[in-house]
Amino acid sequence: MAIVTRIRREVLTLPAAELGPDNPLPPLRPLDDGGTAHALQAVGEHRVDERERDEFPVDMVRQLGYEPLRSLLPVRIRDGYGRTRAPRALDAFVIENDRLRATVLPGLGGRVASLVHLPTGRELLYRNPVFQPANFALNGAWYAGGIEWNIGATGHTTLSCAPLHAARVPAPDGGEMLRLWEWERLRDLPFQVDLWLPDGSDFLYVGVRVRNPHERPVPLYWWSNTAVPEDRRVVVPAAEAWEFGPERRLRRTPVPSYETQHPYATDYFYDLPDGRRRWIAALDAAGHGLVQTSTDGLRGRKLFVWGSGPGGRRWQEWLGGPGTGGYREIQAGLARTQLEHVRLEAESEVSWLEAYGPLSVSPETETETEPAAVAERLEEALPRTAVDAAYAAWQPCADTAPGEILATGSGWGALEVLRTDWKLPGTPFAESTLGEEQAPWVELLHTGTLPEPRRVRPPGPTLVAPVWRDMLETAPATPHTEYHLGVAQWHAGDRAQAVRSWERALRLAPSLWPLLRCLAGADQEYGHHERAAERYADAFDDLCREFPHCLNGVGGTPTDDGALWTAAAAALGRESLEALLRVRRVADARAVWEALPPAVRERGRFRLLAAELLLAEGRRDAARAVFEDGFEVADLREGDDAVDGLWARLGDEPLPGRYDFRMRPRNP
Repeated sequence: MAIVTRIRREVLTLPAAELGPDNPLPPLRPLDDGGTAHALQAVGEHRVDERERDEFPVDMVRQLGYEPLRSLLPVRIRDGYGRTRAPRALDAFVIENDRLRATVLPGLGGRVASLVHLPTGRELLYRNPVFQPANFALNGAWYAGGIEWNIGATGHTTLSCAPLHAARVPAPDGGEMLRLWEWERLRDLPFQVDLWLPDGSDFLYVGVRVRNPHERPVPLYWWSNTAVPEDRRVVVPAAEAWEFGPERRLRRTPVPSYETQHPYATDYFYDLPDGRRRWIAALDAAGHGLVQTSTDGLRGRKLFVWGSGPGGRRWQEWLGGPGTGGYREIQAGLARTQLEHVRLEAESEVSWLEAYGPLSVSPETETETEPAAVAERLEEALPRTAVDAAYAAWQPCADTAPGEILATGSGWGALEVLRTDWKLPGTPFAESTLGEEQAPWVELLHTGTLPEPRRVRPPGPTLVAPVWRDMLETAPATPHTEYHLGVAQWHAGDRAQAVRSWERALRLAPSLWPLLRCLAGADQEYGHHERAAERYADAFDDLCREFPHCLNGVGGTPTDDGALWTAAAAALGRESLEALLRVRRVADARAVWEALPPAVRERGRFRLLAAELLLAEGRRDAARAVFEDGFEVADLREGDDAVDGLWARLGDEPLPGRYDFRMRPRNP
């Protein structure tokens, strides 16, 4: 007897690392270039050789240069996580009929953590047995596995580990949908993801809509990213692909066979012919696996492989734990490649439908040269006309008001709706979701004045959109307002005026360190590294004078701000150490090190800095002992050569395997 499709709450308990607090320092520096294939998803800055652009289609060339992301503002960096995992209960919603069971994590970006085909019991995805954040999202924390929804700019979304709004909504067939929605802050765009399982269906339907409520065009990026077990062979209706590998070149190449060896991480962006149905499948040796298909609006398809080298193996172990098996990623996006952004016109929207489900193909017909056999089987399992019909049936439901609210995301969408009175049917951003971070900006909106903090603490996040910058420029010029105005001006590219705002604020500010840190960042940008180091040292000294007072309440009881101050001390301490070591002010770097909270000094990132400091002091054996004792840099970023680079300076011995995260050949 068929089971009626339903949505239910569930608790998913996993060995999980704590996310920890966000970094309270505004990210002023430009985005880095990770330089490897998977770093296309990890960073927002990328380069394509101008000499090779003649090979690219005209629309691709246009989109490659269309407003790539230059700054993370107003988003903050998420680097407060560690590597210690303990059982942790994660809120989940399960969508289930008699054929499929999908498990969704609304508090972690709306990730589909599991998709099980019930008649066979097969897990169709790579289901990560742990929750371990790593530094792969645009703003830091990201985790591997499942199906993720990437919006914003080239990279894993800043919402990878963030809560989304969630609610029950009537589905096109009269059942229930799970609606997820949020406000994406890098591009200021509201979006929604509707998931449902028609009764008796073998496919999870996913309706996606992104709206541009602004009176100007906005660059748009979307890639749905699915992790599948590493032993799956990928089949796609294309003969050629755009390859991006460790050479940092985007070049046309034949579609790789399953036997192709990949020593290092590589992306293949498939060149699907116009008019061909859009799909990608990942199948095991017996011909069983997952297929993803969509309406034609979701144009691109991609394969990512970690590579067989020790760095790729180490990264997979790092993200999932020993013995969990590797994975590869199959993806679907709005453009041909992830280096592109498409234009979303003013006051318009874009939408499409995706479908995920099981596919079985006879091993006798499933060969690398015959994707037609897979296409034929897909057409039998889910006709193209059925996908188009489901999309047409869903579109009127996209505006349906949510029913029972199941989870709450951030208050940033509510703030924008409050400011503009935009009408966004289907995705309400209620004033009740406004929180502490939005409170000062609500007051600025209503009174024209940004309120001074009620207690001494690290500054809150800054809004940098032009309309908010204009409000800051006309608000009373208090030190607090000048600080935020400087951050907004810096983001806008008005660097000289930002410096003037921060310098004006210094004269009367009760807390000097946030301003000194911003000025130090400006010095670094202009190449004044000696002055930057001096300002960093002064900023850290000033923070240390405030930190003990603000960390302890009456009678020495820690206040709720303790974690925030520790995060500020760690972030500013790291930047100060790096700046001082860069100009060889070793004694001052040692003073910063000694002033750090003991718990911060034990973190892996700071163990690495300790080794670098010891080497700068001429204590090579002590620096090697740090490596021998062992450490793990929880926020190590793909492409970061800090660990192996420092090891190479300590001697000629091969890099120990536990530290080998190298994703490309070392330059001779």
